[in-house]
Amino acid sequence: MEKNTTKHIKFRELAESRTNKAIDAIARIGNLSNRQVYDFDEAEVRKVIKALRDAVSSVEARFDAPKSRAERSFKL
Repeated sequence: MEKNTTKHIKFRELAESRTNKAIDAIARIGNLSNRQVYDFDEAEVRKVIKALRDAVSSVEARFDAPKSRAERSFKL
């Protein structure tokens, strides 16, 4: 039981730290919306948003089925 408690504490520490870093990084991406500083088109914005949504979907899938790892390489 001690080992599970230690694992849970470690999970909470890392989850809080990594989630806060991700939130900060997303906020910095949001700063790119300032048209006085940056020039971009809607297609570029859609690509950024899609990449973020895809990353979140991938994380959700890993928690739904943690035993199955997402393929990271191409195979025939």
